[in-house]
Amino acid sequence: MKITLNNRIEYFDEDGLTFEELFLIKKFSFKMLVTKLNGQLVKKEDRGTTQIHEGDDVTVLHLVSGG
Repeated sequence: MKITLNNRIEYFDEDGLTFEELFLIKKFSFKMLVTKLNGQLVKKEDRGTTQIHEGDDVTVLHLVSGG
């Protein structure tokens, strides 16, 4: 499967991943994440069921705070 992840083309063996599965594969472990699928916000509670498919545009932003 080919998707655009954070403006970069990525390839996965799986066809149809959830955001949670994507996080495991990519080892995204930050607590505060913003997720979008084709420009639409995906809520935290929907990440386990929202499917990512061939050709989708996925954005995962890590929110970092500090001072």
